[in-house]
Amino acid sequence: MPETDRAATAEETSDVRRFWQALGLPGLIDVHTHFMPHRLLDRIRAYFDAAGPLIGREWPIRYRQDEEQRLEILRGFGLLAFTSLAYPHKPGMAESLNAWTADFAARTPDCLHSATFFPEPEAAAYVPAAIEAGARVFKAHIQVGDYDPADPLLDPVWGALAEAGVPVIAHCGSGPVATRFTGPAAMAPVLAAHPTLRLIVAHFGMPEYVEFLDLAERYDGVLFDTTMAFTDFFGRVELSDRDRKRIAEFEDRILFGSDFPNIPYSYTQALEALSRLDFGDDWLRAVCHGNAARIFGV
Repeated sequence: MPETDRAATAEETSDVRRFWQALGLPGLIDVHTHFMPHRLLDRIRAYFDAAGPLIGREWPIRYRQDEEQRLEILRGFGLLAFTSLAYPHKPGMAESLNAWTADFAARTPDCLHSATFFPEPEAAAYVPAAIEAGARVFKAHIQVGDYDPADPLLDPVWGALAEAGVPVIAHCGSGPVATRFTGPAAMAPVLAAHPTLRLIVAHFGMPEYVEFLDLAERYDGVLFDTTMAFTDFFGRVELSDRDRKRIAEFEDRILFGSDFPNIPYSYTQALEALSRLDFGDDWLRAVCHGNAARIFGV
């Protein structure tokens, strides 16, 4: 790592650690980070660099270090646990990704064993197999995968996850660019069929914050991660008094996520965006550590 990068990282590390130490926390838990095979990560970064159709804007990736350096950065920040969210964009990818993330978790004890799936006949077998192998969180990328979450091929998948109580982090909101099956209306039939599903709505469902909050009022298993939500990069959100009240009341159902390493701003800014919401230190403690610690047994 160049010396200039090391100096910037050292300063940021101090800022991040100061944030959670001021709250009296033992560290942070980030439920939305990406570690995946190098070739796949390179292709995803190239897509971001080209501001592809699903990105819709310039997206200067902040953290381009190699895998070991990225792990060093997160541990320096004081992360107690994080994820290795990988996701397929076509059939035939998920099972091999699950093998990679299982191996990564085995050699990275502070990573929550992560897995994924795609609507394909094999998913009915490989998802329960991943759960049996110890997967603690799944990733569903409905925007990139461009699939209907209510596809009948996924019914046994949602059922297995609901029965096992394993959370699934779903990019099901329409940000940054809507596709055919993004938005709360596409997820509603899944929740109706599997009301106990522990669905973590990635990116707080942006831009459909309000509609996903409505779903959370109906289903106790609907949770949120804060990934990129409320940041300056997407513009500050004007929340109604009613929605601010709901976000405050859902204190125990919101988990911190960053989207590291492919974020176009510093990790510190993700934390500052939460502080600006002004819900108080207890809310921040729950979001940045307590809720994930309880859900994942960290």
